[in-house]
Amino acid sequence: MLAYLRQFFAEKSVLEVETPLLGHSCGTDPQLAFFTTEYCLSPWRQTLFLQTSPEFAMKRLLAAGSGSIYQIGKAFRNGESGRFHNPEFTILEWYRVGFNLSQLMDEITELIERLFAGQGLLETQRVSYQDAFFSYTGLNSLVFSYENYCEFARSAQLSEAVTICGHDHALWLDFLFSHKVQPNLGENSLCLVYGYPACQSSLARINEQNNQIAERVELFINGVELGNGYHELTDAKEQNQRFDAELAIRQQHNLPVTIKDQHLVDALEAGLPECSGVAIGLDRLLMLVSGKTSIEDVLSFPIGRA
Repeated sequence: MLAYLRQFFAEKSVLEVETPLLGHSCGTDPQLAFFTTEYCLSPWRQTLFLQTSPEFAMKRLLAAGSGSIYQIGKAFRNGESGRFHNPEFTILEWYRVGFNLSQLMDEITELIERLFAGQGLLETQRVSYQDAFFSYTGLNSLVFSYENYCEFARSAQLSEAVTICGHDHALWLDFLFSHKVQPNLGENSLCLVYGYPACQSSLARINEQNNQIAERVELFINGVELGNGYHELTDAKEQNQRFDAELAIRQQHNLPVTIKDQHLVDALEAGLPECSGVAIGLDRLLMLVSGKTSIEDVLSFPIGRA
């Protein structure tokens, strides 16, 4: 699989790069937990972070003029272990300069369909987040109605969502999507869900025609999430504001303190080229390609045996 991926990008003249696993800062996403370690150079001690993704460093390379790039490497997320999770995992991340989200989805489709060639994968489906969410919940994902969301949760035997999600629209979307929508996506096929609500924009830019929608896509096969991609945000001021908002949420929920990546903000100020990028979990991908049901079946050393 790794050889195939490298051949795929070599054919397209996309450069393979390598970025540090240790960094002075880390992502601020409140949903991600990270590992830290101590760097000791007597008499100094400094906390460093194991990276949850190579994204920020790769964007610094893009801003420095690298052109289109990809990376296959390790990433680390604390507190994640299970059928589809291991705290240390292998990630494929690539960025295509000059691509919009539609062009990125075309390339994702080409890569996945070639990888699954001969395995009976059905034709790739593309569906908007709004349509997928409405199909399985009857709810409007772009306009939050606390009463309607609560009513649906109770009728779907998910009454715990009322307490867990409160009046947080993004949290409601995550909860209902994972329980009622995602299991139905990509039955023996690749399903690309695009146009996420703006409250789930992450590092994606907002759609120019509709500010309720973010230029974001996720890919699913047989209900398993494989990757997350964006038409990348290039506005340094907006990115800095998003980092600060996420740091505030972390503080409100007493989550571990992290440090925003000022180097990334500086790179955006210097000028990130127009580009789109995506990250794919390769352990999950190999699991599906080989017909397994758990990533432990394709890991030589999952955390329990590391």
